Amino acid sequence: MMGGACYLGVDGGGTKTRFVLVDADARSLAQVELGTTYVPQVGLDGARAVLARGIADVLDASGCSPADIAWAFFGLPAHGEDSRITGQLDALPFAILGHRRYACGNDMLCGWAGSLACADGINIVAGTGSIGYGQRNGREARAGGWGETFSDEGSAHWIAIRGLNAYSRMSDGRLPKGPLHAIVNAAFGLQRDLDLCAHVYGEGAGARSDIARLSKLVAEAARQGDAEALRIYREAGAELAAIADALRIALGFDAGEHVPVSWSGGAFSAGELLLAPFRDGLHAACPGFELRAPLHEPHIGAALYAMRHPAPPQR
Repeated sequence: MMGGACYLGVDGGGTKTRFVLVDADARSLAQVELGTTYVPQVGLDGARAVLARGIADVLDASGCSPADIAWAFFGLPAHGEDSRITGQLDALPFAILGHRRYACGNDMLCGWAGSLACADGINIVAGTGSIGYGQRNGREARAGGWGETFSDEGSAHWIAIRGLNAYSRMSDGRLPKGPLHAIVNAAFGLQRDLDLCAHVYGEGAGARSDIARLSKLVAEAARQGDAEALRIYREAGAELAAIADALRIALGFDAGEHVPVSWSGGAFSAGELLLAPFRDGLHAACPGFELRAPLHEPHIGAALYAMRHPAPPQR
């Protein structure tokens, strides 16, 4: 290393995990992107393997060693959501780094720390899953993020599932066929509509992240004026705004007080398809909401969050 402390930020997600090393001035030294560390999907061994490779690669690219890392923050999906494995997740980095100058938390922290640069306010994550997190005067709160089976409203997975449902109803004649039907058929090269089932339920298919990617087909259909796809995006934006409003109340923002809100996650790559109904939902819930464009990406947020924590004596 060229000299001086460096900080490691790790942003885990349902689709990918990003690693970054920054110097004491928050300048990026190296970045690496690998697959998911979502334990319900890849298991503890899978998460451990991704972390080990990512740390090795980012250290190699930067010329740093584990000893150079003053502090690291690991934002891991599902962290804190199963008390049976949280301790095991917390222990993973020690075996790789060889020291305890790190902290682990839910990846929601990375989105907030990046989007708002660790300032008071609320961040809404809509990636493979969805969750909201915020801080105000040292108080913190989360909402949403209960998983794709019965929550994750407004996420890419949620959008995709509703798009697939609309496709099935169009195929049956329960809905008029809109552009979504042809877009799905073309994407999968379907000769028969029912062959879609093999792509969703067949061997090696149906992973959470793979389903979430299908939200791009729903976005394409919405841009072509598909009524059902547009409805799905309107509802997604409203759901995400409801998460933000729950956090506003939980954090104790006063009536009329300005409430900074930002966003992160791949579902927002749909642009105004999602941002417009999200913005409308925020303004309908509380005039004090101020929607702000993200300042940094979540993996940079993880590094910024690491920089807030002075390193203890080496153990």
